[in-house]
Amino acid sequence: MANKAILCVDDEKIILNSLKSQLRKNFGPAYMYEMAENAEEAMEVIEKLVAGGVEILIIVSDWLMPGIKGDEFLIQVHKRFPRIVKVMLTGQANEEAVRRATDEADLFAHISKPWNEDDLVNVIRTGLERL
Repeated sequence: MANKAILCVDDEKIILNSLKSQLRKNFGPAYMYEMAENAEEAMEVIEKLVAGGVEILIIVSDWLMPGIKGDEFLIQVHKRFPRIVKVMLTGQANEEAVRRATDEADLFAHISKPWNEDDLVNVIRTGLERL
């Protein structure tokens, strides 16, 4: 089993299913593909993976979610795990949220919804090369 993971966070299951399908199709079995429906669940997934010796390489997060917004979530992740590549995938984030995530969470990329699969794959591939 792969010991490297890509984590996707979005409050819409249909989005998570699409992301998982597209990532699996393009990157195959080299990575684990973990999904979470909100920031709290994502932090639990992160803790479980890290405790199990799995390295989280990339987080793709929505911005508008119940509870903590995506920029705040990515900032919290960055403080504990600065090496994780962070991508925001959203149709809702304003420029201030993207700027804040860029400045305080080292946001790697911002992709607008609806996204193009090729754009997503290119961003993930480029993010992986950054590691």
